[in-house]
Amino acid sequence: MAYVHELETARKAALEAGAAALRWWREGFETETKADDSPVTEADREGERLIAAALEEAFPEDGLVGEEGAAKEGTSGRRWLIDPIDGTRDFVRRNRFWCVQLALEADRDNIVAGVVYFPALDEIYYAARGLGARRNGKPVRVSGIGETSRAVLCLNDLGKIHREPFGGRFLEWAARFWAVRNPGGAPGAMMVASGQAEVWFEPSGEAWDLAPAKIITEEASGVFRNFDGGTSIYAGNCFTCTPELETELLGFVG
Repeated sequence: MAYVHELETARKAALEAGAAALRWWREGFETETKADDSPVTEADREGERLIAAALEEAFPEDGLVGEEGAAKEGTSGRRWLIDPIDGTRDFVRRNRFWCVQLALEADRDNIVAGVVYFPALDEIYYAARGLGARRNGKPVRVSGIGETSRAVLCLNDLGKIHREPFGGRFLEWAARFWAVRNPGGAPGAMMVASGQAEVWFEPSGEAWDLAPAKIITEEASGVFRNFDGGTSIYAGNCFTCTPELETELLGFVG
């Protein structure tokens, strides 16, 4: 099944929410702290309201779940996952690497469309099952690099890597790569999907964080895996990579 309408609706909703967030980013906002010690702003809440309204109008039978509390039980068996601002810490510190993320789950763990929009970078990535992945309208795909000595490794939240069974070996292993970068969550994932890097590690992510990266990576001919070798957006962690590096990565985390 093609998801052309769903993808276009999601893309437009992300652009609208991103434009609103960009106004807050430029003009000023108040920051609050949530129970998990993460920041939240009115830009997060407004973005989620805008996205939820657009999706409910276009697909009234679909369910919704958002990081900032959006929740709706649908009747279609499908559900939209919404992260109105991924990288709110980046947003608060006024750097440009925050983004709007949303994805469509056709059934449990089956992600069929996703969008990642970086308003301050003017870059939007999107993909749907069978339609390929694009950045600003142009197709993207992972690189063909398969040797760590030529590959770029990206990671999010180095401070949590030590909690993993392989944490004590991570820095020594990372030193084998051509370069190591820590741009954050979605930026690193999109670097891999567009052939600018070869590996991305995410040690701690929610379903709405991982779902867009999964579909965009896979439609860019890349690999999405959990640290236990699975492929779930609910595992709380993942890595993405080129197919040529999959065996290397599975051997390291296993």
